[in-house]
Amino acid sequence: MSFHEPWLLALLLLIPLQVYLAIRGSARPALAFSSASRLRDVRPSWRLRLAKYSFTVRSLALASLVVGLARPQALIPESPATAYGIDMMLVIDVSTSMRAEDLAPGKDRLAAAKEVVRDFVSRRGNDRIGMIVFAARPYTQCPLTVDHDVIVEMLDQIETGMVEDGTAIGMALGTAVNRLRESEAKTKLVILLTDGQNNMGDISPETAAQAARSMDVRVYAVGVGTRDQAPYPVVDAFGRKRYDYRPSEVDDASLTEIAQITGGRYFRATDSDSLEETYREIDRLEKTELPTKQYGQFKELFPFFVIPAAGLLIAELLLAGMWLRRAP
Repeated sequence: MSFHEPWLLALLLLIPLQVYLAIRGSARPALAFSSASRLRDVRPSWRLRLAKYSFTVRSLALASLVVGLARPQALIPESPATAYGIDMMLVIDVSTSMRAEDLAPGKDRLAAAKEVVRDFVSRRGNDRIGMIVFAARPYTQCPLTVDHDVIVEMLDQIETGMVEDGTAIGMALGTAVNRLRESEAKTKLVILLTDGQNNMGDISPETAAQAARSMDVRVYAVGVGTRDQAPYPVVDAFGRKRYDYRPSEVDDASLTEIAQITGGRYFRATDSDSLEETYREIDRLEKTELPTKQYGQFKELFPFFVIPAAGLLIAELLLAGMWLRRAP
């Protein structure tokens, strides 16, 4: 047991002072008699006997009240636990090429990626996660946070065309690394998902990868898209949806180099199943054990002292003022 306000226990020193003053006051006779020898044979009534304990009850009640005011608390012992904690930035390509429907029937690349990333985030309970989307330029969709519901909500809001078209892989990677610059986490990651090759921005992917390595940021690169021609939905002059087949432009060589420079890995996902397996593999690879301590809540014990003390004080005051009243 511990006390939240231990300094209040100093008030207990007033109780011995009260006892001293009471004993000193009782030494003075209330009435003067020439002789009290005849009173020695008189049996004291129950009121007189009870009155002898009135002061003791009052002192105990005051002591209990002081202890209660000091807020005694029951502390549940700490229990060691192991958690996994990583800071990571999810970097997702939202260029128009992500509209290709080659990963799953009736679903474009971005929609398939969002489903897989949503499931991935749900498994990273103790990590701080942020998100950057990019096309011709990067845009921070969400900074690092442990609130994964916010990440999922922001993930649902992204769509192709929300940023000027293009593929600035180097700029996006550089922005993600900068977001991790002040992180004190033992492990820092960037998971880069794209279906194209760098064609915009002032920073090359290799330069951004070198910066990531200097800051101990590991990059996992994920290239999405078929290795053949992919169907892109278009609307003709009559408002009808049809498909154009265009070659996939995933830059495997550049993405592999980015991953190797930082000590990460490159994955190629050609359908929804392989994309899901890619994120599950990253999930298995990146788990860092961090010793933590979990504490239970303090249990307040003051009611067990204050309530009885208040009841005793009220009862003693009522009795002293009525049935046990002394005169003069």
